[in-house]
Amino acid sequence: MKKIVLLLFGLILCVWTLQSQESIRLDRDQAGRLARLAWKCIHTEYANNLSHSMQSDQDAGTPSQLHPAFYGCYDWHSSVHGHWLLVKLLREFPDLPGRDSIISAIDLSFTPENIAAEIAYLKAPGRISYERPYGWSWLLKLTAELSTWQDPLGQKWFGILEPLAKQVVLNYKTYLPGLFYPLRRGVHANTAFGISFALDYARAMSDHEFEKLLVERSRFYYLKDQHIPASWEPEGDDFFSPSLTEAALMRRVLGMDEFRKWFSGFLPKLPVSLQHPAVVADRTDPTGVHLDGLNLSRAWCMFEIAKSLPPGSPMAKELLRVGAEHARDALPHVISENYLGTHWLATFAVYMYFSR
Repeated sequence: MKKIVLLLFGLILCVWTLQSQESIRLDRDQAGRLARLAWKCIHTEYANNLSHSMQSDQDAGTPSQLHPAFYGCYDWHSSVHGHWLLVKLLREFPDLPGRDSIISAIDLSFTPENIAAEIAYLKAPGRISYERPYGWSWLLKLTAELSTWQDPLGQKWFGILEPLAKQVVLNYKTYLPGLFYPLRRGVHANTAFGISFALDYARAMSDHEFEKLLVERSRFYYLKDQHIPASWEPEGDDFFSPSLTEAALMRRVLGMDEFRKWFSGFLPKLPVSLQHPAVVADRTDPTGVHLDGLNLSRAWCMFEIAKSLPPGSPMAKELLRVGAEHARDALPHVISENYLGTHWLATFAVYMYFSR
C-alpha cells in the first residue's frame, strides 16, 4: 500500500510539474508586448547610466555620440541585449506585431559606421575592461543568434556586427588567461555567466580555439567546487544566482555523465533559499528591482540544468517545479511603468521562455 501511495504521489507531482511548465509559454501577443518594451528603449537616450573612461576633454560626448549603435535602454549592455530580444522574437515569430518598425529600428543601429565606432571605443586607451564580461557576453549572444538565422535579414545584420564580436573575442582572450580567481557574485561581473554565452557563441561560430580556452578556464575555475554555500543566497542586488549560474555553465562544459557526477557533489539538494522566489521589497530602487531578474534567471538556470539530469529524477522534477514558481512570480512585473525594470527585464523573460 505504501508503495502504491508513493507511486500515485509521484504521478500527481509529475502531472502538476508538466502543467506548471505548460503555463509558461510565450505566444505571439505576449511576444509583441515584450518586443515593444525593447523597441521603445533601444533608441531612448535618457535616462542613461553612462560608464565612461576619459583620457582628455576630447573623449567627452553624449551616449549616442559615444555609442551610436548601443546608446539606449539606460546603459550599453541593456541596449545590446534589447537588440538580442528583438532579433530573437523576429526570428521566432514571423508575424510579430510591429515587425516592420522593429526592423527599421535595428537597421538604424546596425550600420557599418556605427559598429566601427563601437569597435574604436573598445580599443581606445583605458577601456580594456569596459562592459567586461556582462556586456561582452550579450554582444556575443546577439551575434550568435544572427549567425544561425538563415534569413537574408539576419545574415545582413550578422555581417555588420561580426567585426565587433571579433573584437570582444580578442578582449576575452586577453582577459581570461590573467584571471586566476573567478568572480562569483550575482551581478554583472559574474565570470560563469560571461563564459556561458561566450561558449554558445564559440560553438555557433565553430571557433574551436576560443571554445578550447573557455572550456579550459571553466574547468580550472569550477571543476573542484563542492557543496556550494547556496543557502547564503541571495544578496540584495543579485540578478544571478552564483550557484545556479555556475551549474548552467558546467552543463555546457562537461559531458552529461561527468556533469551529473559533478552536480551531485556541487548542489546535492536545493536549500530553502533557492526553493522560493526572492522577495522584492522595493521595485523603485535601481538595484532592488534586480531581484525580479534574479527570479527569472534562476528559472532559466533551473530549466537548463534539469535537461542534463536523469529524466524524472527527484532533482530534475524539483528544478522544473521551482523554476516555474520563480517564473510565475516575476513575469507580472516585467511590463510596468517602472523604467528601472522595464529597460532590461523583458530580455530575461524572453531568454527564460526559450530555455525551457
